[in-house]
Amino acid sequence: MRVGKSQSESQIRRALCDGQIVPYFQPLVEIGNGNVCGFEVLARWLHPLRGLVNPDEFIKLAEQCGVIHTLTERVLLQAFESVAPWEGIQLAVNVSPLELRDRSLPERIRAVAEQGSFSLHRLTVEITESALVDNLEIAASIACELKDLGIKLALDDFGTGYSSLRNLQALPFDELKVDRSFVGSMVQDRDSRKIVSAVVGLGQSLGLTTVAEGIEDRSQAEMLQWLGCDLGQGWLYGPPVPAPLIASVLDTLMPISGASSAAPSSVVSNSVEVSPGVHKADSQAIYEGAPVGLCFLDRNLRYVTVNDRLVEMHGVPINQRLGRRFGDVFPDLAATCEPFLRRALAGESVNGLELCRPNPKRPGQCSTLSFHYHPAKDEAGEVIGISVVGIDITEHRQIEKQLRQLEERHRRILDSKTILLWTIDKAGIALETDPDCGTIRVMSTEQICNNEWLAAFHVDDVARTVSAILQSLVTGKAIDIEHRIRQCSGEWRWFRSRGQAKRDLAGAVVGWCGISEDIHEYKAFELDLNNARENKKAKVECREQ
Repeated sequence: MRVGKSQSESQIRRALCDGQIVPYFQPLVEIGNGNVCGFEVLARWLHPLRGLVNPDEFIKLAEQCGVIHTLTERVLLQAFESVAPWEGIQLAVNVSPLELRDRSLPERIRAVAEQGSFSLHRLTVEITESALVDNLEIAASIACELKDLGIKLALDDFGTGYSSLRNLQALPFDELKVDRSFVGSMVQDRDSRKIVSAVVGLGQSLGLTTVAEGIEDRSQAEMLQWLGCDLGQGWLYGPPVPAPLIASVLDTLMPISGASSAAPSSVVSNSVEVSPGVHKADSQAIYEGAPVGLCFLDRNLRYVTVNDRLVEMHGVPINQRLGRRFGDVFPDLAATCEPFLRRALAGESVNGLELCRPNPKRPGQCSTLSFHYHPAKDEAGEVIGISVVGIDITEHRQIEKQLRQLEERHRRILDSKTILLWTIDKAGIALETDPDCGTIRVMSTEQICNNEWLAAFHVDDVARTVSAILQSLVTGKAIDIEHRIRQCSGEWRWFRSRGQAKRDLAGAVVGWCGISEDIHEYKAFELDLNNARENKKAKVECREQ
């Protein structure tokens, strides 16, 4: 049965008199930690016959009947009194566009807050963009008076009506609300997702708190958290409730956004929220200052960004890359690299693809470059391009080659080393020597056996050798010394002499027998190896700095 206009007006006036229009409270939650920080106040009509009536059906009627001011004041007073026990709880209320034409609005809200003993620093007034059409000057004046009272301002339903950056600039807003129509479809719809991302980014760049409406499941909350949205409301956190249920809502553990493939929480938790401009400046500084080559390829393998270090590696200027496909810039590499790039577009990380390329700074020489391809994903986990890292490993490979050559040299030394056999008595007098070592000695067997063998030792090594023998005579421990012996050619060569004590039946030392190994080449190899290792270590430390 249709109700006439006059009858409807009579009903809403009676409803106000009887207290049938009351506030309901929808939780406002910090998306990152699930804390309830406040409530949005929503008017509800407890109709005696129809039950709960939503504001869409009676706010317009209240405006036409001229009772919207009374409705606002009574709902606000009840809301203020209802949250009085919780000092930290914030309230947000949406005012009618008609109210923003009434210059008495700030004073009326102040009076109601005083009556309800409510601090206006805890209140946010939400303004829809439609309320600013043809009314910006008056609305701006009223908004400034509200701000002077300590009230915060939020721009509601941004992007759904007469969106204008001029509105954000003209009014002193504190919050920017993302409309539920975008939030509800953002997980499935790429365009909605980009709009939400843009609105949140805009809010951050202007230093505004961003609030998302209509959050219904965790996937939406996780994506909003990843995008940096501050607050949220919706059925995931609970429906609007009457005043008696506020306490139970505050005691309820709200869902907390967690890690997911679409939006890893570590991306948010490991950084302080700053404006996109700061993020961009920081990223640009890292990008340009990186000691490795970096670039980004879109899904069509076109260059989107390139840093100077990569240009130095390849020698192809940035202006000859941006916007062009990889295969067009490097036709000789297309067959080799594009299969790996396609794997990255399919979601696989490809590491360590080595390429030998002409060195642009040293004509005639080549550089060894190692490339790593990593899929770059958007907030929904879709691959949108490839992040490429290029590292010049030429020096590393050269050092590895030198080490391999030294190792081969060591192997040859071990295969061809000269060994001398000897026996001495407990007085250190040589008794016998290897008869096949004549090519490296400078004295006869008789001279050696008459204890003149020390004359073949380098003068700097004689004292150490005699000391080692005497010490072994006392302790019976093995001899192990390095020394130089003059060759027939006059060259001094390094030897390592090792000997074991010979004992009689009573255990007394009666002499030593042992060997002397030619270690001259090994000593030179050891010196070269240490120099190569120190050189490699110094270059690594230099790159890390």
